[in-house]
Amino acid sequence: MNAPPSAAQQHQHVRRGFVLGVAAYGLWGVLPIYFKAVAGVAAIDIVAHRVLWSLPFLALLLVATRGWGEVLAAIARRRTLLLLLCTAVLIGINWLLYVYAVTSGQILAGSLGYYLNPLVNVLLGRFVLKERLSRLQWAAVAIAAAGILALIGGALDQLWISLTLAITFATYGLLRKIALVDAIAGLTIETAVLVPLAIGWLAWGLAIGAPSLGSNGTETGLLLLAGVVSTIPLLLFTAAARRLPYSTLGMLQFLAPTLQFLLAVGLYGEPFGTAHAIAFGAIWTALALYVLALVRGRGRQAAAPPE
Repeated sequence: MNAPPSAAQQHQHVRRGFVLGVAAYGLWGVLPIYFKAVAGVAAIDIVAHRVLWSLPFLALLLVATRGWGEVLAAIARRRTLLLLLCTAVLIGINWLLYVYAVTSGQILAGSLGYYLNPLVNVLLGRFVLKERLSRLQWAAVAIAAAGILALIGGALDQLWISLTLAITFATYGLLRKIALVDAIAGLTIETAVLVPLAIGWLAWGLAIGAPSLGSNGTETGLLLLAGVVSTIPLLLFTAAARRLPYSTLGMLQFLAPTLQFLLAVGLYGEPFGTAHAIAFGAIWTALALYVLALVRGRGRQAAAPPE
């Protein structure tokens, strides 16, 4: 019988998880640099390559982790398979819209979408899972809504990108929470669902002479790396999720949109007007309340007497 881990071992386990989590969200945060490098390729072509080259990489991972049994078990469960068909559509839309936002110079809108994501999760938890919300959580949602109203007045042309990204990814997360399948097996099935569409689209592009593989060797090489670029952050995230408390992981998720925001304004010079300033200020205030609610909830759990 194995002895329980010592306090030092547990601390090291959590610290390693924190490093993995920062690496995952950090890579997601700088992903726009990759998509900007292939901006000469149509967004739908980039996503098609992302899907196509992710599948063999995921297949190798399943061999290494002996995870094919989990894939077969998930396929055999009709409800799980139906949920994964839905999540494949949602993640496909999310990927396509995000790549479009980056390549069309609207990283700021994408950043706002992922800032909104945890607050959409709160609303889904309330109205779909019937979870009770604290006053702080309701206040966070109300302040975020005020920020969205500011964008309606001054940046309506980008708001649909932010809201669609937030809603599709939050709904994706909800359905994946319900689906009885682990991260790698689930992503493999979702990717396999999208692969025929990706192959069909790229084949049609080649048939009509469209530059689906890029216009030069650099773009072609980068497109062939799309699977690795997409999958590595997910693997780091999965490893972090196994080691970290969920609340800590939830706080780390703000690293990615923050890096995207800094890239949009600092590196790519996207316009940042009054409406953006009001909206982002409101969202950041809402997220501060969200984090405070998480910390308070965690504190109450720790203080609660054992049953």
